[in-house]
Amino acid sequence: MYTPTLLCFCCFLLLFTIPPPSVAAGDSSSPSQIISRFQQYLQINTAQPTPDYHLAAEFLISQADSISLPSRSIEFVHGKPLVLIHWPGSDPDLPSILLYSHTDVVPAEPHKWDHPPFSAHLDPSSGRIFARGSQDMKCVGMQYLEAVRRLKASGFRPRRSVYLAFSPDEEIDGHDGAEKFAYSDVFDALNVGVVLDEGLASPGDSYRPFYAERSPWWLVIKAVGAPGHGAKLYDNSAVENLFKSIESIRRFRASQFDLVKTGLRAEGEVISINTAFLKAGTPSPTGFVMNLQPSEAEAGFDIRIPPTADPESLERRINEEWAPVSRNMTFQFKQKASVYDKEGKPKLTKTGSSNPWWILLEEAVAKADGKLGKPEIFPAATDSRYFREWGLPAIGFSPMANTPVLVHDHNEFLSQAEYLKGIEVYELIIRAFTSSEHTGASKDHKDEL
Repeated sequence: MYTPTLLCFCCFLLLFTIPPPSVAAGDSSSPSQIISRFQQYLQINTAQPTPDYHLAAEFLISQADSISLPSRSIEFVHGKPLVLIHWPGSDPDLPSILLYSHTDVVPAEPHKWDHPPFSAHLDPSSGRIFARGSQDMKCVGMQYLEAVRRLKASGFRPRRSVYLAFSPDEEIDGHDGAEKFAYSDVFDALNVGVVLDEGLASPGDSYRPFYAERSPWWLVIKAVGAPGHGAKLYDNSAVENLFKSIESIRRFRASQFDLVKTGLRAEGEVISINTAFLKAGTPSPTGFVMNLQPSEAEAGFDIRIPPTADPESLERRINEEWAPVSRNMTFQFKQKASVYDKEGKPKLTKTGSSNPWWILLEEAVAKADGKLGKPEIFPAATDSRYFREWGLPAIGFSPMANTPVLVHDHNEFLSQAEYLKGIEVYELIIRAFTSSEHTGASKDHKDEL
């Protein structure tokens, strides 16, 4: 007959793969070995639309094995593993720390790079490591692991439990990765108190922290009208009506962009709108029929809305100005992410003295002789939104100072010096976050310690 203790232990073995302690014995913490492990991860081609997730998962689990940490691979959707690594704390009742990253990257055009994008080429003269994912965001995932490796080697034991999550599909909206994870019983069982996720590089000497992000609205506007001869002038053709909308959208875009250009707002604080596609015309074997005015015309727009904006006001503008029924226009959203959490509050993480996690972050960065810049709203979307939906504090932070922002760009790189420095920063952050002696937080006040 099984005792309750033995049953619990057996359940744990079912959930996690426990590596043998001997695996860690031969591992080196020299800078060359640290950089080599980073290069190995970068060399795994996880570019959408055909990422090699299983090879990435095998590599990450091998890294967990090398530091004697239990790990598991979870597929909420077949073929898309999420790797979860656990560093148990001495007080498992305290809310845990989630160190989150995604494993996929965007595609690259090799002929436009100076070095193959999945070679992880290290330039000996500049110290730059060229690879897709070097900034977004394989660097952060490996820095988590290296920081934990160093802390464990020093004998440090966290008070709070630490989980490292490596999730698929962030680059295609995370619906089969972070979203399913955040809504799962697996996530509930982790008792997460705070999430660290990706930020952006900083061209200056300060690190950029992010407390929110803009929500994506993907809008498609359609205009209809009577077809006509290409030589005929008449009102309210489909293309004419669509152009009126495009001009109205252009003026709105310019007004928002002017706020950024004049320094009155940061990029993440305004509503951005950019044209994604235009579609009209009657196809022919040689292109389009040139003497026929089409009866339909469409345009698609990528809109990003900060949580400080008024989404209801924007939707009224769409109804009344951009796609009014009076001009024979309709619209639909291909995606419409809410700016509010489950309680109807803007998806914002508190900053400054009102959030103890933020204070711990500032202190840890300062202890590493780093500087933290002004809190920002991330201009695009990250997987943090799925955790903020539950009211959890989520901080976007990638320790990459003195580095141009090359996310999704050609010749993406990160210098080995910045990468190694970032490990030191995370080591101090993890130590600070996990050493807190506060008793914990209620589910409704996760931004409290």
